[in-house]
Amino acid sequence: MSDPVAETEKIADERNSDNSGTPPVEIFERPKGWRAIYYHPVLQVSLLGFVCFMCPGMFNALVGLGGGGQVNTTDSANANSALYSTFAFFGFISGTVNNVLGPRLTLMLGTWGYSLYIAAYLAVNIHPNAGNFVVVAGALLGACAALLWSAQGSLMMSYPTEAEKGLFIAIFWVIFNLGGVVGSAVAFGQNFHAVVSLISPSASWILTLIGVFLPLLMADPDKIIRTDGTKVVQFRHPSWKTEFLSLFIALKTDPWIILLFPMFFASNYFYTWQFNDYNGAIFTTRARGLNNFVYWTSQIFGSVFIGFFVLDQKRLRRRVRAFAGWTVVLVMVFVVHIWAYFYQRTYTRETVSPATAIDIYSTDYPAHVWLMIFYGLLDSMWQTFVYWLMGAMSNDLAKLAVFAGFYKCLQSCGAAGVWRADGVGLPYMNIFLSTWGLTAAGLLFALPMLYFRVQDHTEEADL
Repeated sequence: MSDPVAETEKIADERNSDNSGTPPVEIFERPKGWRAIYYHPVLQVSLLGFVCFMCPGMFNALVGLGGGGQVNTTDSANANSALYSTFAFFGFISGTVNNVLGPRLTLMLGTWGYSLYIAAYLAVNIHPNAGNFVVVAGALLGACAALLWSAQGSLMMSYPTEAEKGLFIAIFWVIFNLGGVVGSAVAFGQNFHAVVSLISPSASWILTLIGVFLPLLMADPDKIIRTDGTKVVQFRHPSWKTEFLSLFIALKTDPWIILLFPMFFASNYFYTWQFNDYNGAIFTTRARGLNNFVYWTSQIFGSVFIGFFVLDQKRLRRRVRAFAGWTVVLVMVFVVHIWAYFYQRTYTRETVSPATAIDIYSTDYPAHVWLMIFYGLLDSMWQTFVYWLMGAMSNDLAKLAVFAGFYKCLQSCGAAGVWRADGVGLPYMNIFLSTWGLTAAGLLFALPMLYFRVQDHTEEADL
């Protein structure tokens, strides 16, 4: 039986070793015929996008309605707090689980929690006092979601070449967010003639069941050859103890990742104000459905813009693209939050009511829905930029799985806290200002990492 400490030290030595004598990268011939299509990285990332279309996409459509489509948002806030609490814990070890089980099995284990969670909202529609079931389902989903997103992150960041990472992230983000678009469009259509009502997520539940089996259609990562002829870095399969220690080795060998932790923490924090304290607070049911639709639609354009036209702009060096992306996101953070501040000043928890809710036919609706559109753009740009930064640090599938685990763990810590704050009735303005402050601070902390760590090419020692 191997010594886990010795194995871990060996991994660390390999990551820190001088690459001056590194042999040339081996180039492989790409498959021919139908295999060239099936094993193409673009198709595999697209299939990954459809897995998330069916499961997290439907979840986003439901949560984006504010209160999970319910009139009372308290159960939804408490369920999301439970969800992100367990997500935070399992996110810390999910990268390790992914390295041992492999991404396809990890994806399958992660998808079933979404079906259970949406089924819980169906139960609430039938039994209004079943709010505790939603909270329990949220806690179980947190564990499943940690597995799914760790596997997703490692695959999406490893399949493309260095020059294609922004494009691949954009492809995934477009397909994934179509889930939110479709789910919210269905909810809007079902409730077009309803001003105040419950929203039934039955169609979303069926789609999540289909998503559970989609990972079976995906290829093994070790059979994928990138578009430049290089192979995806093979999985390491040491003992469980060694894989757990690799979490600390990743921090030791790449401590710059710590400067991204504030960005990780803020990356789901802003959803609470957007969905519950803005969309769920001051709009009618059908307006919430339309807001949700344009929000997820705008995410498609935001991810394509920053991923393809900024982060993968071939005329610029990668370091220049990194600072350009950072600047775009910073400008969006302040534009959107200054705009939102003037709306937040006009209402509190005590003043909102169905009688004052904004409907799609209200004269002030167009200006308010444009804010939702810009929030969708900001969200997609933020998430795409974070993934691109992690991908710029390494091309190693196993190491990126650990990074993705850190990302989802800290992301969930922030979300768990703010959803709980919303559940206990913290003033809307407090939640809004904390959201603004965290997003701005996250970008400021990331700036030294961009300057010192992001290079024009990923060195072998960074694997």
